[in-house]
Amino acid sequence: MTTTRALRGPFDYRLPEELRGGEVGVGSMLVVPFGRREVLGVVVGLSETSEVAEEKLLAPLRALELGVPAELVALAEWIAAEYCSTVPRALGLVLAPGAARRLSGRRRKDVAPPLHIAVGARSHGPPALTPEQAGAMTPLLAALEQRRPETRLLHGVTGSGKTEVYLRAASAALAAGRGVIVLVPEIGLTPQIVGRFIDRFGDTVAVLHSRLTPAQRYAQWRRLREGRARVCVGPRSAIFAPIEDLGLIVLDEEHDSSYKHEGDPRYDARDVAAERAARAGAVLVLGSATPRPETLARTPASRLTSRVDGGPMPSVRVLDMREVSGGLHPLSAEALAQVSAQRGKAIVMLNRRGWSNFLSCRSCGRVWSCPQCDVTLVLHRAGGYLACHHCGHRESTPERCPSCSSMSVARHGAGTERLEHDLNLLFDGAGFPVFRLDADALTPGARAAAPAGAEQPAGAASVLGAFESADCGVLIGTQMVAKGHDFPGVTLGVVLDADSTLRFPDFRAEERTFALIAQLAGRVGRGGPGRVLVQSMAPEARAIQHAARHDSDGFLAGELQRRRALGYPPFSHLIRIVLAAEDARRSLAAALAVREALRQALRSAAEPSGAAGPAVLGPAALFRLRGRERHVLIVKAGERRPAVAAVGHAVQLTAAAREHAGVSFSVDVDPQ
Repeated sequence: MTTTRALRGPFDYRLPEELRGGEVGVGSMLVVPFGRREVLGVVVGLSETSEVAEEKLLAPLRALELGVPAELVALAEWIAAEYCSTVPRALGLVLAPGAARRLSGRRRKDVAPPLHIAVGARSHGPPALTPEQAGAMTPLLAALEQRRPETRLLHGVTGSGKTEVYLRAASAALAAGRGVIVLVPEIGLTPQIVGRFIDRFGDTVAVLHSRLTPAQRYAQWRRLREGRARVCVGPRSAIFAPIEDLGLIVLDEEHDSSYKHEGDPRYDARDVAAERAARAGAVLVLGSATPRPETLARTPASRLTSRVDGGPMPSVRVLDMREVSGGLHPLSAEALAQVSAQRGKAIVMLNRRGWSNFLSCRSCGRVWSCPQCDVTLVLHRAGGYLACHHCGHRESTPERCPSCSSMSVARHGAGTERLEHDLNLLFDGAGFPVFRLDADALTPGARAAAPAGAEQPAGAASVLGAFESADCGVLIGTQMVAKGHDFPGVTLGVVLDADSTLRFPDFRAEERTFALIAQLAGRVGRGGPGRVLVQSMAPEARAIQHAARHDSDGFLAGELQRRRALGYPPFSHLIRIVLAAEDARRSLAAALAVREALRQALRSAAEPSGAAGPAVLGPAALFRLRGRERHVLIVKAGERRPAVAAVGHAVQLTAAAREHAGVSFSVDVDPQ
């Protein structure tokens, strides 16, 4: 048995007579004595013998009503090994919501299911499949019929009908008596696909996500565990839905970085979905208009090359901002004015929140920075505060410089809040409303538009719903506005500062830039002609030019060639180790110790092909975060499992040393 706390375990307990007879098995949840406390434990195995003397074995106090399917216990053990974590932490992912608080074993009262706000174009009954859709269904139906695991990439342009393929595959799985899991990047930003599954399959659909109330989450989990619901829709955590006889997993927008979990264990829902599908003999469908190079290189693909309505992709024009002052290019302002005059709709994306990037004093040069992180504070003008977007620190907007008392405080850069203000001035009196969608805009005022009893994501859904129902208007926001929305009346898209993501020191920078532009362009011209304007200080950048031509194949081919030459994924695996302490000398010392332990461990993990073994890069300093200094090591390896094992051994060895007490160790396998 393993406790659900962050202990290594497992621990042996004696099974009392009253719990024998098949009531307790792998996955059962038991309340057990642990020291002077009672804790929740999960059964991970049954044995006739124990290394502990029988008279020293304690017995569980009671069994709780519903446990975890045994297959999810095995999956948690795989996650712990695959992501350098512990089994107890991995088991925490698969437990029922609020399980740790259910020591009494009392059954919870039933609660009303969450309300769903319908947003976007609706489907009235299953439409006829296009030839390309029918072709994409063929291998899926064959694999479902034969009950064999298969992973397929559904690589389709935006608006090509990928969702209908998901729905038909789900219908086939349900008809065969099997369950379905549908993963979406963010539940609050993808209300349309949720609505289409509910419309098609009704009460057999359960929606699982963290913004439901605890009672609602448990009620939805229980419906799945008892088999009353056979389709689960949700974000990455829904991959752990307790569905028996799983037949199909759909992972929509597979390129989205939100499928990577940031806490321990730092699992990737795409890899976990592939493992769960393989174990269950299920079909895994990965859908995207802009798939990751890793997915394209490893997965057989079905192509959807045209939109289901037969319309063309929108025209894309790149605007050079190098000689332009201000946030909007004159042609962008002119295009928006034309949409306003025609009473149409537009979407404008600026992937930066707030009013200004940072403030500085014109007299002494002081820059307002976070006291806990090595980053500048962002101005949020409407709220009257400066904020750190890393740790959440806030302070009031200054009227004068605290260093020199000057009142000459400059504001630099612009975010979505400033853009909203400028567009409201541009359209003042024109009856052309501006709708803002970003993390700051989901205020109580935005949520008030949702009906009573709606789940928390209604903040985003209400903004999208208001834009959909408006006669005209412009939707502005961060990358949230490019998350799979389907609004037929949008004729113009504008991407501001399109090259900003190219400036990040990340080998995926070009991939992310291409995906952002392509996804925003995909929201335009559904139901009629459309055009997209891309503002950039680097108009000739490869990612921007390929996106402007809707050339996914060309971009991905070039990206794979570049990564092969540089030895980046999918031609290697990366493992990132971050050491953090209050003093930079201590984090550096721990990083050096991990590096030395790693080099010793990796000497025996040479590549089977005879190629050079894993490389250890660093340590290098990272910016201070939440008051802790950080250093990072990167391991680049051709073989994943030996490298993961070596990293796990080196980290455990170093963390156990007394001189590194107070240092935190974070391991991220294949970081995103």
